[in-house]
Amino acid sequence: MAEIATKQTQTPQPGTDPYDVNFCFQVRELENARVKLTPFIPSIHAEPFYQGSSPEIYRFLPFGPYPDAQSFVKDFIETRVHPDPAIIIYSIFDKTRPAPPSSFPSSDSSAIPYALAGVIGYLNARPTNLSIEIGFVMILPAFQRTHITTNAVGLLMLYALDLPSEGGLGLRRLQWQANDRNAASVGAARRMGFKPEAVLRWDRIVPGGRGKEHNGLPAREGDPFPGTHARDSAMLSLCWDDWKTERSRVLAIMDRRV
Repeated sequence: MAEIATKQTQTPQPGTDPYDVNFCFQVRELENARVKLTPFIPSIHAEPFYQGSSPEIYRFLPFGPYPDAQSFVKDFIETRVHPDPAIIIYSIFDKTRPAPPSSFPSSDSSAIPYALAGVIGYLNARPTNLSIEIGFVMILPAFQRTHITTNAVGLLMLYALDLPSEGGLGLRRLQWQANDRNAASVGAARRMGFKPEAVLRWDRIVPGGRGKEHNGLPAREGDPFPGTHARDSAMLSLCWDDWKTERSRVLAIMDRRV
């Protein structure tokens, strides 16, 4: 694997300089027998991710799709993710499938011998409040409805909520937000033990088709943003006191065979 550094300002070269992930918590690769998560390195992972993706994975997200891998890096990774120390994106690798020969540059000593299955991340990390959120869940079509989502989410749950003596960060609150129209996302969170807390009404403006014009209500007279689409956001959480009983159940779900 390429070296991962939390403080590095050089422009990375594949297989040489470390990539600065600029995250406020300690960065670790996470893996079990079926899935490996490694911090997203644009020069290595962007092209395989783009080649395996489709516009549908952005159906309920407030950004994307992108016309090419370079736009994904410029407009998402380097604009939205990298400048914010409260966000980190992981590449997800399926350890049950070998990587296609063209997935990585042949000269790259960091090549992983597994197929890239998507990306996932932490966001809204707040060290002073010991809380964090799982998000940016973008599973490539060829890996949907498999063990990938469950295991990737589970690994992030373990790292966030396990105590430092168990290899985790020992945080107290782990949250999940989703477009309330995205039943699959809300359902996935609930299956993993997240508890519904609220629906944040009129939470954000989203591109057309990913919300409802004026959130499904008649247009407000004099609205300065006529025609914009809005979304309500479902908020769920799983906290340290829930984790005491949910941890074993999550491990069992991760171990299921599809």
